Amino acid sequence: MPGSERLILAQRPLCPRSNAEETTLAYTGEGAAGVPLSPFKNLITRTALYVLRAHGIRSLPPHLHVAVANGVPFGRGLGSSGAAVIAGVLLGSLLGDLDLPLSRLLDFALMVERHPDNVSAALVGGFVGSYLRELSPLETSAAEVPLAEVLPEYPADAGPDWGLDPPIPPRGIGHFVRFGWAKEIKAIAIVPRFELSTAKARGVLPEAYTRKDMVRLRDATRTQLARASC
Repeated sequence: MPGSERLILAQRPLCPRSNAEETTLAYTGEGAAGVPLSPFKNLITRTALYVLRAHGIRSLPPHLHVAVANGVPFGRGLGSSGAAVIAGVLLGSLLGDLDLPLSRLLDFALMVERHPDNVSAALVGGFVGSYLRELSPLETSAAEVPLAEVLPEYPADAGPDWGLDPPIPPRGIGHFVRFGWAKEIKAIAIVPRFELSTAKARGVLPEAYTRKDMVRLRDATRTQLARASC
């Protein structure tokens, strides 16, 4: 996948047992020491299991070994969870021989990530604009879906019996548009020295904003756009 988590899959010799507990994971690169290696707590394999179970496949293949070379720092606002979600969706499609089209891969990713910006860019690469259709609680049934926003606080049911009958993603949850990128434009990534989970960062925001706040935000956005066009 473009510029984030590179997966290497290896099949070990078969033995009589066949469930996700036999799956092993190995990480190198950014944050390797602190990544959960349980297939039920790791975001990549948990997402892959969600995709498989949504297609009637209960378990990961027997004796699966997943090696991840991670290049995205965790908890720094650089989209590490989005990269992991896309890695999991692609892994599930591959292991289940599902051959999911791009639009359907995005549907599954958005059930987990719930915002399209990072997963769309990780899935298709390049300079991407995206938007998301709001989903109802009935459509999502969040308890049966691995949510990237709750990491690293994994649910208590993070085990073999989690999500055996997960909700199927509605079609067309989100859409994206790829824009051209002039070679003269350079991108700079600023990596903070501290880590902060998405869940905690969003926890400090109010549930609702006043009209006054929204008007100020609109005016500030207009000012920035006007300056950028000068």
